[in-house]
Amino acid sequence: MMLAAELRLRGVDVVVLEREERPSPLVRSLGLHPRSVEILDMRGLLERFLALGRRYPDAVGRFAGIAPPHPVELDSAHAYLLGIPQTVTDRLLEEHAIELGAVVRRGADVVGLEQESDGVTVELADGERLRSRWLVGCDGGRSLVRRELGVGFPGEPARTEWLLGEVEVTMPAEEVAAISDEVRRTHRGFGIGPAADGLFRAVVPAASVAEDRTVPPTLDEFRAQLRAYAGTDFGARSPRALSRFTDATRLADRCRAGRVLLAGDAAHVHPPLGGQGLNLGIQDAFNLGWKLAAEAGGGAPDGLLDSYETERRPVAEQVLSLTRAQSVLIDPEPGPQAVRRLLTELMAVDGVGRLLAEQVSGLGIRYDLGEGPELLGRRLRDLPLPDGRLYERMRDGRGLLLDRTGRLEAAGWAGRVGVVADAGLPIAESAVLLRPDGYVAWIGDDQAGLTAALRSWFGAD
Repeated sequence: MMLAAELRLRGVDVVVLEREERPSPLVRSLGLHPRSVEILDMRGLLERFLALGRRYPDAVGRFAGIAPPHPVELDSAHAYLLGIPQTVTDRLLEEHAIELGAVVRRGADVVGLEQESDGVTVELADGERLRSRWLVGCDGGRSLVRRELGVGFPGEPARTEWLLGEVEVTMPAEEVAAISDEVRRTHRGFGIGPAADGLFRAVVPAASVAEDRTVPPTLDEFRAQLRAYAGTDFGARSPRALSRFTDATRLADRCRAGRVLLAGDAAHVHPPLGGQGLNLGIQDAFNLGWKLAAEAGGGAPDGLLDSYETERRPVAEQVLSLTRAQSVLIDPEPGPQAVRRLLTELMAVDGVGRLLAEQVSGLGIRYDLGEGPELLGRRLRDLPLPDGRLYERMRDGRGLLLDRTGRLEAAGWAGRVGVVADAGLPIAESAVLLRPDGYVAWIGDDQAGLTAALRSWFGAD
């Protein structure tokens, strides 16, 4: 939905094919990290999310559940975890995409695809065939699109499985909380707490890794595992949803094959520790949207669309490493717990907690854009401008030149790049050029360098 909205923002016709007839009631993700919150602000969506979520400043900086001994100060106006159920995030992003003109077709199950030099044809389960110029597979870890392309998905198979359920409980809420806190002292992969609509959301390790993880657990299986870890099943009954997830870690060999691309879990899966999966997918879409729109519109410079893979694949590799490390650190065995105690001590060292927080939150990403100042390739935080805020100025989806010199020109790219020229801009650099996704593409004060950067990222003038 994020990708559909980004494409529509730039006038590209979009159809979203969604297999499910209706949105899933199961809450998998519980929050959005600071970089995702910044993205929402850059598209004018943040107030909608804040109205339905809750800010948790103290949750920023936690790694494998370890709270840093000192508050972590992040270079962001949104240095908090936004607690909001994934079901709400999904709904708000879908509404945003539809408002911009995206067509969302539910109950549209893609069963095959054929790619030609000038387009892609997909076949639906009912026999209907649809043709487009481009296709993006956002269809999850078991992606049919990825399999049809023959793209490899190497990595580490699942070693641990968890059961996730939203259920009614008969036990009083205070007693549930007390038991959960006690169990989590030794089993950090366990948790149960209030969810929406009077239900409780529970996560518990499974007895083993299921052969077919598409088959949801039964209520009896779920209750048995609750009893095994907590000594009680809390009176769990009437489940709204039950599912499985694992610590499998895999990364697609490539994110593009001709006119077909992969994003989100279709390109990478990893353990759920740190809550980075949904955030990683949103940020994939934000990186890809403006590039694919430029390619579809015929004005993309050479290599722009390929930069999606060269930029996002290393980010995914780092997230896979971070989540795998966190999954080890919650293991109750003595070895992992010894490492956990050591890391807890190290987080008191200046900079360690901040480094981990920046990596988990997405704020520490730096794309490799060549040699240059430290800011090159990094996102720029929101800043006050003479006529508002930086992120407000970026809501039209264009790039933006911040010019303190007052003598730089970008008139040839007026439809693709806005300009704010003011000697009082709150930046240390003479001028910076921001891409539509908010990352710094150029820093300098010479027209020739700026012109080259504009052509490199936004095409011919």
